[in-house]
Amino acid sequence: MDTLHTVTPEIFDEHDHVVNCIAGKWTNNGRGRVIISPLDGSILGKLPMLNREEGDVAVKEAYSEFKSWSQLPLEERKDRVRKSLEALKEHRDTLAYLLSWEIGKPVRQSRTSVDRCITGVEWYLEEIDAMLEDRKPMGLVSNIASWNYPMSVLMHAIYVQVLCGNSVIAKVPTDGGLFSLSFAVALSRRFGLPITLVSGSGSELSHSLIQSPEIGVLNYVGGKSHARGISQGLLENSTRHMLEMEGVNPYGIWDFSNWKDLGGQIKKGYEYGKQRCTAYVRWVVQRDLFPQFLETYLENIQSLKIGHPLLVEEGTTEAPDVDFGSLINNRKVEELMGYYNDAASKGAITIYKGKLNPDNFLPEQDMSAYMAPIGILNLPKNSHLYYNEPFGPIDTIVLVDRIEELTAEMNVSNGNLVSSIAIDDVELGKEIAESVRGFKIGINKVRSRGDREEVFGGRGNSWRGSFVGGKYLVYSLTESTNGVEKQYGNFKEGVTLPEELEQLVQA
Repeated sequence: MDTLHTVTPEIFDEHDHVVNCIAGKWTNNGRGRVIISPLDGSILGKLPMLNREEGDVAVKEAYSEFKSWSQLPLEERKDRVRKSLEALKEHRDTLAYLLSWEIGKPVRQSRTSVDRCITGVEWYLEEIDAMLEDRKPMGLVSNIASWNYPMSVLMHAIYVQVLCGNSVIAKVPTDGGLFSLSFAVALSRRFGLPITLVSGSGSELSHSLIQSPEIGVLNYVGGKSHARGISQGLLENSTRHMLEMEGVNPYGIWDFSNWKDLGGQIKKGYEYGKQRCTAYVRWVVQRDLFPQFLETYLENIQSLKIGHPLLVEEGTTEAPDVDFGSLINNRKVEELMGYYNDAASKGAITIYKGKLNPDNFLPEQDMSAYMAPIGILNLPKNSHLYYNEPFGPIDTIVLVDRIEELTAEMNVSNGNLVSSIAIDDVELGKEIAESVRGFKIGINKVRSRGDREEVFGGRGNSWRGSFVGGKYLVYSLTESTNGVEKQYGNFKEGVTLPEELEQLVQA
């Protein structure tokens, strides 16, 4: 925190509370909501929560920056964004450690998040001239994002939005990201980037950030229950939108033998405790292969190291390289254990229930936000986890005897962001993939959100609106100047893909 006070003193008020950034003015500490670090239960500070009326004012102020910013030459906008990225590079480790304290992400993974934000935007700096040909900005872009990737998803998106000539307003995720986002925005505001950053509950700010007439585009990452209502309202007022929602990402296994490679994918998949929209949480396994799968699964899941991400070991100066640390908070642990107990009470079989190793934590520290992995077999269809994403370290395993069962069990959530199939016969794998309702489908490998030119979206209930990534992200944030407009995405009338994206399954 000392670095923040020294480098960006403007983000604090006279009482040492972080304030909101509204059109370049750091003001209004709102109604403070205490922020607890998931690492050890310590108090980090307070969220400067605004109410609806203050949110309405913030939107209008953010929109007021659009005209002057959009009239700047593209080269000038690029130069200012480039200088902002250089400031992030200078303070990379500060941002990484803030992420660890705020959201429990291991330091190595936090550094990767910062780096991906920087390198991803640098790619757009090189490519955006051609993407913006015959296009103009939409106006004000509103961002409501999840807490898990403040830098590599939210800040990355914000930089591309301003590159395109838009002004921006973003809500701080209530569960984490205040300090890292405020620090990054403060550094960027010094180069004139039109970014407004506010805090507040969904019930207070949703109307302001979604329905205000000043908003030209909504970028949303979150749960599908809230997004359904958002989607309907946006369709009625024709606001451009990208709504990334949850889905049960499945990995199907059929006539397969390369268990070593699959084992590596299983272990790597536990990064950040599977608190990712592209985490694979459902394993659909050919019954005859279950013994080999179980051996591989247990070997890798038992090798995971879970612990305090900032606990420096004796004789070293670097934080430990744990596979994952805490979950976002202890409420999430309670929620997941409730889902697990629900499944177990209805007949599910627990094949693995890990334990936390006290050696990986401080003596007598609060460990209530930490959770070891759980694996469940024979999940009942009347349990919550059968159709819903846990967003945490719980895996469900389903056994099947026919390919038709395999695809049916992979499609239980009516669409997902990523899916994969482990199979020796790659051509058969591609045929099976045609029946899987995933946006990105891997054959013998996992898929991820990706960045730079890689397109991202979803099928079914996992996405609504324009797809993003590469030129399609730029297209979603701009409109044509020649009267020819085509958006590709998952809309009410169905999924619309350009020809070059039809081969996503083979990527």
